[in-house]
Amino acid sequence: MSADFSKIQELLQQRADCQARLNLMPYDGNPEVKEVNGSKYLYVRKRVAGKLTSTYVDVYSDELYQLLLRNARETRELNKSIRKIDKELAALGYEDKELSARVMQNLDFAGANMKANIYDQAVLEGVATSFPQTEDIIENGRVNGVSTTDVQKILNLKHAWEFILDQDVIQSETNYYMLCHIARLVNEGFFYDGGRIRGIPVTIGGSTYVPPIPIESVVMERIDEICSQGKDAVDTAIDLCLYCMKTQVFTDGNKRASVIFANHYLIAHGMGFIVIPEKEVPQFKKLLVAFYEGESIEVIHRFMRERCWKNF
Repeated sequence: MSADFSKIQELLQQRADCQARLNLMPYDGNPEVKEVNGSKYLYVRKRVAGKLTSTYVDVYSDELYQLLLRNARETRELNKSIRKIDKELAALGYEDKELSARVMQNLDFAGANMKANIYDQAVLEGVATSFPQTEDIIENGRVNGVSTTDVQKILNLKHAWEFILDQDVIQSETNYYMLCHIARLVNEGFFYDGGRIRGIPVTIGGSTYVPPIPIESVVMERIDEICSQGKDAVDTAIDLCLYCMKTQVFTDGNKRASVIFANHYLIAHGMGFIVIPEKEVPQFKKLLVAFYEGESIEVIHRFMRERCWKNF
């Protein structure tokens, strides 16, 4: 039974990952070229409720046409993967469960605030984009005047948030494997396997703290201990976040992964979300360095509960 449970959890994460990638697709349908008065225009065609629809994209160009072809091909492959995963889940006896009304409301609450949360996380990471630029990247996948690296970081945050807000994923356990998957998403495009536990020394800018090389079994056990310590959901989520940040589990992306990982736990318990607001970033960084260097966790913990937790 334990083997089936692990397989089901793995398949649910794969399905949510595929669905999140589908959500990132800028166009939904097959490319279609129409000619009007000697000029060519691009549309995407799809069937909705049995009717064939056609949506205008832009003036024709070979580059855009090839993009639409790739988009359509990847969409078909992702849908095929989801169908295959659903068959495997059915064979294992898995049935989708209904979430409580409170958790469903929390998913809506977090989803409605996702753009603002991604912007705040980008500020924490030193990404120099305005909110309108961040919003444009989230919606369109690109924006003029922003580096490719910053665009990738923002898109990765979007991907990771959409992953944890999937109804299947929010029912999965908040554990080491969930953390690693989130880290892989936030590090996508920067590291070959951004979800692999760190095996090299790292230093932290502005701090004398040098985190020890993490041991996988210890990290797994500590995460399980935090989740089962009996505190309320908000305190547990903050403890998870701060433990993962200080441990520096991965080579990079630890703050991003830690915040989203903590939110997986918090949202699954219907208790809002945590994000460090833009105006609180300087103070948070100051408290985080002090925590790294030995100050009691209570100080930054209290700050996060009072200034970074949003409920509904």
